[in-house]
Amino acid sequence: MATVTLKDVRKSYGAVNIIQGVDLAIQDREFVVFVGPSGCGKSTLLRMIAGLEEITSGDLMIDGAVVNDVPPDARGLAMVFQSYALYPHMTVADNMAFALRLANVPKAERDAKVMGAAKILQLEKLLDRRPGQLSGGQRQRVAIGRAIVRQPKVFLFDEPLSNLDASLRVQMRIEIARLHAELNATMIYVTHDQIEAMTMADRIVVLRAGRIEQVGSPLELYHYPANTFVAGFIGSPKMNLTPATVKASHANGVDVVLPGGGVASIPVEPRNATPGAACTVGFRPESLSIGAEGPLGGKVAVVEHLGGETLVYVDVGDGHLVTVKAAGSTSARIGDVVRLAVNTEEARLFDKDGMAMTPMHRRAIAGMSVAAQ
Repeated sequence: MATVTLKDVRKSYGAVNIIQGVDLAIQDREFVVFVGPSGCGKSTLLRMIAGLEEITSGDLMIDGAVVNDVPPDARGLAMVFQSYALYPHMTVADNMAFALRLANVPKAERDAKVMGAAKILQLEKLLDRRPGQLSGGQRQRVAIGRAIVRQPKVFLFDEPLSNLDASLRVQMRIEIARLHAELNATMIYVTHDQIEAMTMADRIVVLRAGRIEQVGSPLELYHYPANTFVAGFIGSPKMNLTPATVKASHANGVDVVLPGGGVASIPVEPRNATPGAACTVGFRPESLSIGAEGPLGGKVAVVEHLGGETLVYVDVGDGHLVTVKAAGSTSARIGDVVRLAVNTEEARLFDKDGMAMTPMHRRAIAGMSVAAQ
């Protein structure tokens, strides 16, 4: 069992508050990713869990025991850093075994653990090489192997792929996901790359300015962002956030006036939806399509052909670009004047404060759950 629980955890440097009251429960064998923009506090939070930063206030518990004052080497954790931090004069085998040697683990046991980790990471043929003879991806696997041999309760990853090129990042994402399934271990992973978060996490923790904005599965955050910050951060391409004005609210949702004067009916709970109020409509690029009719219209500004799909950027007024994910064979060209049809069932509506209004079908599901109880 390896659970990690944070209760009102805070971190301050003098009068500057970095982590501002984080409450989070990470379950045994869960893969949790901390994601957010630079400076949001995600690496600081990870270092607090590791014991590399002191906790100003609040409690950190591992397997139910408070570990605020427990030194890093006694917490049963292993951390993989952004920099590989390998000893250049040591072989791969010696780098992986170094922590075990410091802990006076017998040589036979050290060798067995190193070989076991090497098989998992496909490093058997590289054990006699030194870091300078390895590629970036191989060095990162050695750093992960150094964590595996310690058989920790929890693995901590601090942006481990940011130094790799694009193709290696894809490969290492697959390897880390496979590693999680094979080791069946609790993992906490920090990244600023929301694609890494979406592809690997069981749950994503979105941070901003030292606070948690939303916690949920990748698809939950993608389809049901709690606010405009999460909506604009999760997804690639990101959700279109289009300014609008409430026209009317009714039993089936809220009618909004979009740029250009078109009207769309969004099936959401009409909270704070008074006529004339400012709001924001969120459209995922795949929920828009180019057609003969639609509530949005504008001029094609940019076309990006990606092979199987094409991203079409449409200026709907005042320089506001809306991204449309179209088929790879689309005939759209720069300068074309087009109309955009909207799948309103997939649209999201945010009030003037940027908070999401509840979709009608989510209210129905919640009501069914309560009735079932």
